Formats: sequence, C-alpha cells, structure tokens
Amino acid sequence: MTPYPPPLLFTEPWEYELRFPRDPRGPGIVRATLRAVLTAHGLRELVERAALLTSELTTNSVRYSGNHASVRLLWLHPVLRISVTDTNPDLPEPLKPSAESASTELEQVRGLFILDVLADRWGGCAIGEEPFGFGGKTLWFELAWGGPPPTPVPALAA
Repeated sequence: MTPYPPPLLFTEPWEYELRFPRDPRGPGIVRATLRAVLTAHGLRELVERAALLTSELTTNSVRYSGNHASVRLLWLHPVLRISVTDTNPDLPEPLKPSAESASTELEQVRGLFILDVLADRWGGCAIGEEPFGFGGKTLWFELAWGGPPPTPVPALAA
C-alpha cells in the first residue's frame, strides 16, 4: 500500500484551479467546488462570502464572455485570493449614478457593489491576446482569515 502524504498545515500555501465552459451550469459547479475546497481546508468562515462573490464573477463571465472561463483559489495564510479569468477583455466600469441609469446597467454593475462591500480587497486587469489562445481579463478579490487555525481533520484520499 502506498502511503499518502500528510495533509498540508493550515499555514501552508495551496492553489486550485477550475476551468469551465460558457454554460449556465458553470457558476453552480464552481460554487459547489469552492465550498468543498474551503471546507476541506478548514476555511468554513469564508465559505459564504467567497461563494457569493465568486458566483457574481462567474455568472458575469458566462453572460458576457464568448468562451470558457476559469476560477483560481489561492491560499497564502492568512489571505484567500480568488480570481476569475475569462475571454472578454472589457473590464467593468464603475457605475456613475444618474437619473438616466437604466436597470440593465444597474444589473451589470451589481457585482462591483457587492465586491466593494464584502471583499477585503479586489481588482482586475486586462490580458493581452495570447500567441496561441484568447486574451481576456482577470477579476480577483481577497478575503482575510481572522480566526485561529481550525482543528486539523484527517484527509481522506479520493
């Protein structure tokens, strides 16, 4: 029997990435995966905020991008950074409140307001066209861990 390595310590870095097609089921699959990863790593306190913010970004990727998207979870104790990359190079512009603001415009920037309120930090950058693929953009947010390290739970191999 091959011995499994011990689980990573809570303070050790880790990274997961999930690529998904332009499909309306994608954000739900990403949320379920995110919940499983964060729970397995003892970050239950961050699950709800991370799931809501990730859902906003991935839903916009499905709506406004013409191709696949990906989500990356990066843990660098005590900060969780989640980034969503898609093939639409247009960065969202902040809403300039006015009497003429249409409800569709409000819908498009709702995620930015949610990011402002719930994320500890967030930002984005355009990606130039790649030599063998698509350009696009990455939007990211960070959530800081404020609690003590969780009690380690034995890891089960799949």
